[in-house]
Amino acid sequence: MRILVAVNPERAVFLYLVPMLWALRTAGHDVRVASTPSLSDTITQAGLTAVPVGRDRGGRAAGRGDADHEADRAGIPAPYDVFTDFDRASWDYLLPSMTEAVRGWHWLTNAPLVAGLTEYARRWEPDLVIWDPFTFAGAVAAKASGAAHARMLFGVDVVGPTRDHFLRRWTEQPPAGRADPFAEWLGGYGRKYGFEFSEDMVTGNFTIDQFPRSLGVEANLDYVRTQYIPYGGAAVVPGWLREPPRRPRVALTMGLSATESFNGYTVGLADLLAALSELDVEVVATVAESEQDKLGTIPDNTRVVSYVPWHALAPTCSVVIHHGGAATLATTARHPVPQLALHYHYDQPFLAGRLAEQGAGLEIHTSKATGDTVRDAVTRLLSEPRFTERAVALRDEMFALPSPNEAVGLVEELTVKHRVR
Repeated sequence: MRILVAVNPERAVFLYLVPMLWALRTAGHDVRVASTPSLSDTITQAGLTAVPVGRDRGGRAAGRGDADHEADRAGIPAPYDVFTDFDRASWDYLLPSMTEAVRGWHWLTNAPLVAGLTEYARRWEPDLVIWDPFTFAGAVAAKASGAAHARMLFGVDVVGPTRDHFLRRWTEQPPAGRADPFAEWLGGYGRKYGFEFSEDMVTGNFTIDQFPRSLGVEANLDYVRTQYIPYGGAAVVPGWLREPPRRPRVALTMGLSATESFNGYTVGLADLLAALSELDVEVVATVAESEQDKLGTIPDNTRVVSYVPWHALAPTCSVVIHHGGAATLATTARHPVPQLALHYHYDQPFLAGRLAEQGAGLEIHTSKATGDTVRDAVTRLLSEPRFTERAVALRDEMFALPSPNEAVGLVEELTVKHRVR
């Protein structure tokens, strides 16, 4: 099959997709990844074929001030913040917030891609288009070229459940004189390229989800579940990591997006490291070089590095502390290691809550994270066996899912089912 992948120029999002794309590639399919030119080097460094289309606009933040972009950082933006709460999804909330999301977010990030992506799809004629859940240009290109199409998640599915709420409200009480923002927007592309709007343009013919049910929430959609396989780009295992730790190792990271996409960390790392120095542990902290000067004196039990491959570090640890990001949480969950999530951004609070609910770790919002609260939480994770027992259960749940290679067959079947040419 020919498989075209559409992704906005966000490196962190693309990295989530790579293992599944390689599974499809090694199954014999021709996989090509389309994005704006700025992502081409990242795509080719992953050993995949890049198709530069459209023009660079600087990602989601294009055309918006730093203050607006930073304000989006806390939690999930509207309207998707109601994805787990139908009662909050009233018309008074859903319609204006969904309209604003389409006009001020989705149109802005997809407009640079649509024309070039659709033109390429019509010429190359893919059998399947895979798109991340906010690159709706992939759905346009698929419909215009007769391909099947699928979303591939990079975290919790917030669009599917929110769209379920919208459609349920629409069925119960259609708003007089108001249009469906997605149908109005994507239907406009349909009129241009010769097709009618259909609901799959918002949520795909099917959805590839890399996370177990216990860490997510489902819509009334067709899901293909597979294991999350970590990939963070080019990496080298340092010499010190080849030796076993002499004391219980605690790893700490607050994620790349804090400094690559936003204005720094939302927790005081210096205070955390000082408090952890009171424990009989070895601490490995990954801290962006731009933030290391803010740490002051590094405690004797702490090693600060700018980067280390998390899938190599996590299995050597007794506890990990992280920001609750989906990739970091899922990578850690492949090992029976208790986790402390210090969450703030996007789906981190939801994921951290799910982690704590099943007992595989603890969670603290960064507004409440202090040296004392973090030290006390780590002490509990180290001393209470039940956290390790539940971490084992989470690992087993993840390993019970099919690997990307094992999921390829179902992707092939669904492609044949939904392809229209």
